[in-house]
Amino acid sequence: MRTAAGPALVAALADDLDRLLSAEPDVRADRPDSVHSMRVATRRLRSVLRSYRKVFHDKPIGEIRDELRWLAGLLGVARDAEVRAERFAALTEEQPTEQRRIGRRLVSAERAKYTRAHKAVLRALDGDRYANLRERLTQLRSDPPLHKKRAKAEAADIFSAVLRKDFRRLRTMVRAEPEVPETDRVEHLHEIRKAAKRLRYSSDAAIGVLNGPAEELARNAKKLQSVLGDHRDAIEAVAMIQTRAAAARTRGAETDVYDALSMSEAAAARKALENYPVAAEFLQTKYRHRDMLG
Repeated sequence: MRTAAGPALVAALADDLDRLLSAEPDVRADRPDSVHSMRVATRRLRSVLRSYRKVFHDKPIGEIRDELRWLAGLLGVARDAEVRAERFAALTEEQPTEQRRIGRRLVSAERAKYTRAHKAVLRALDGDRYANLRERLTQLRSDPPLHKKRAKAEAADIFSAVLRKDFRRLRTMVRAEPEVPETDRVEHLHEIRKAAKRLRYSSDAAIGVLNGPAEELARNAKKLQSVLGDHRDAIEAVAMIQTRAAAARTRGAETDVYDALSMSEAAAARKALENYPVAAEFLQTKYRHRDMLG
């Protein structure tokens, strides 16, 4: 039975729209993990709209993606502080009792950042800009700005073409990684992570059309994204700790605890990268259209 790309894509987007809009009350109530849930839903939706943008008219979808980037940015400030607070709390408990005081300062500082960022999110959710975005997201389901010709095309062909493009983009970046200068490697790995996330989300959206092969591709992309996400979290924690250590040295204070915490996070970053080659193995195979049709 023939399936048109437009309706199939709108159906795939419905779950992401529901996740985003249903997370709002929890964020307002500051329930555990609510900011993370809304941020993921926002970024997932923006990523899918980017990968499948040719199925829509450019201007309205471009405007929605811009507004989703704005919302994800606000949520990201809060979420990043939340993650660092959790990491620093765990690291602090590993330190000798007499050295935990400084670690707890790091935790308190990140929790204070989270509180400020969460208040900024609430102000945004009460504002006209978010209200307009919410309305446009609702219309995306009821009256999507579909490109007539592409929306009527065979869904399997359109979805497979998108996955092929995202797959090849990620594979090219991974293959280039060994040649990247060491000074640029951290950022290149971060870009690989973002490309893996994009492939994961575009594959998730295609599962209803391409079935098992798309599900497998999404699962593999998620593993790679997770490995490099752990690496990135550790790298960012190191940077934050080193900033605090530099400030302490300026004051003439001891930095032994900061140095120990920094070493722990650097070790965590190296450990995460040990899993990188295995996580990227699925990119050694070729992407074939017929493979994705099940």
